[in-house]
Amino acid sequence: MAIIVNLDVMMAKRKVSLNELSERIDITPANLSILKTGKAKAIRFSTLEAICRELQCQPGDILEYRDDDVNDNNF
Repeated sequence: MAIIVNLDVMMAKRKVSLNELSERIDITPANLSILKTGKAKAIRFSTLEAICRELQCQPGDILEYRDDDVNDNNF
């Protein structure tokens, strides 16, 4: 199983740079970059809320679950 972070997609759709978003939500560019690249192990709800507020999106627009263990041939 995997959680896919689509933050970079939403930032591109909204034409917001990493530095601009980091300033708006009061998080360091380094920490936002870790989240954007999918290397983060966790995210605070307050951070997710701030990102959604600034990008005018839903959490599901940023986070996606994919079950890598499911093989379509098994059905």
